[in-house]
Amino acid sequence: MSNLEAVTVAVSPAEKYREYLATQNLRMTRERAIFIEEVFSSHEHFDADQLVQRLERRKDGKRVSRSTIYRHLKQLEEAGLIRKVARQGDRDLYEHDYGYPQHDHLICKKCGDLIEFHNEEISKILETVAREHGFRIEGHRLEAHGLCDNCCKRPDSRPKKMNLI
Repeated sequence: MSNLEAVTVAVSPAEKYREYLATQNLRMTRERAIFIEEVFSSHEHFDADQLVQRLERRKDGKRVSRSTIYRHLKQLEEAGLIRKVARQGDRDLYEHDYGYPQHDHLICKKCGDLIEFHNEEISKILETVAREHGFRIEGHRLEAHGLCDNCCKRPDSRPKKMNLI
């Protein structure tokens, strides 16, 4: 769930990717262009398999192979466009890093729900701690794991009472 608004950026994600590729002596291919377009078509957390499915459902015939998707995810991470936000089971979840404000996550261990939030107090505390240790923060990432409200209300998520005889 996201209630964060995109921030204004100097260049589009596709242009930033193109710039990154140039530093790697690579070019923006048709597949890369389709891939970046799909990744930034909505601001939802996603895993590689979900991205494969989204690209397979496209009606315009534009396809990207599974191996290309995995390779490009790594490139987008290196370019600072996306980041891994959590691991659910055997899959990595990604989110946009470029064009969205710094934020943190609450992650439900039962249903996997991700709640994005920004809290200025957390940033202030980190700045104070960093200053006390002569450290300069360039960014931070906070993931708190627990149970969401819905899972706390489900009978099967409450601790079981033991019958003592």
